[in-house]
Amino acid sequence: MAYDFWYWSTIAGRGEFVRLTLEACGIPYRDRARADGDEALMADMERHDAGPAFAPPYLVTDGRTVAQTANILFYLAERHECGPAGLKPRYWLAQVQLTVMDMVAEAHDVHHPLGPDLYYEEQKAEALRAAHGFRAHRIPKFLTYFEHALSAEPGEWLAAQRWSHADLSLFHLVAGLRYAFPLRMATLMPSFPRLSDLHDRVAALPELQDYLASDRRLPFTQEDVFRHYPELDAA
Repeated sequence: MAYDFWYWSTIAGRGEFVRLTLEACGIPYRDRARADGDEALMADMERHDAGPAFAPPYLVTDGRTVAQTANILFYLAERHECGPAGLKPRYWLAQVQLTVMDMVAEAHDVHHPLGPDLYYEEQKAEALRAAHGFRAHRIPKFLTYFEHALSAEPGEWLAAQRWSHADLSLFHLVAGLRYAFPLRMATLMPSFPRLSDLHDRVAALPELQDYLASDRRLPFTQEDVFRHYPELDAA
C-alpha cells in the first residue's frame, strides 16, 4: 500500500528530506498536495486540529499518522529496512538527522528572526544581523560537526558501507545552504572535503537519478526554508 504523503505542493522545504528517502528506497507514496492541491492539505490538517500531526510533513498509512521530519525518517528506515541495520547505527543516524533539522531551523530563522507571521521585509534589519552570526559562527560549527561525523565510521557513509536517510538529508542540507548562501559556502566548503564528497555521491546514486531529473524534485524558491537574499550573503 502506498503512503499518503502530505506537504505543501510548491516548495521543497522540510518535506524534501522525506521525499528523498521515499524515492531512494523505492517506497510507494502519493504526494497528496501536489496531486490534489494545497487546499486538500489544509482540509486534511483541519482533521488533525486535535492531533496527531501538528504540521506537515506527515505520512498517513494503515490508519496511522507519522509526523515530524526526523521521526518520519526513523520510522521509514525501521519499517522498510532502508539503511544500515543494528541498534547502534540506527540511533547514531537519528542523532545526526536531528542535528540536521536543528540547522534547518536556524537557516530558516536567519530570514525570519522575529517569526513567520511577519514578512521578510518587515524584519530585514534583524535578518541582516542574524545572517552575520549565522555565516560567521553557526555554519562553520555545524559543518565541522558533520565533517567529523563522516569520519566516525570507516567507509564513505555516516554508518560505514551503506547510505542512509541521514546521508540523503546532508545532501539536501548542503544543496540548500549553497542556494541560500552561495558566497559563504564557496568559501567554506573546501575545508569540508568529506561533506562535499558526500553531497556528490548522493547526487550520483542510481536510486535517485530518475527523481533528481524529474519535476518531482522541486527547486528552491523564495517561499522555502532556504532562501537566497543577496544582502544576507557574504564570503
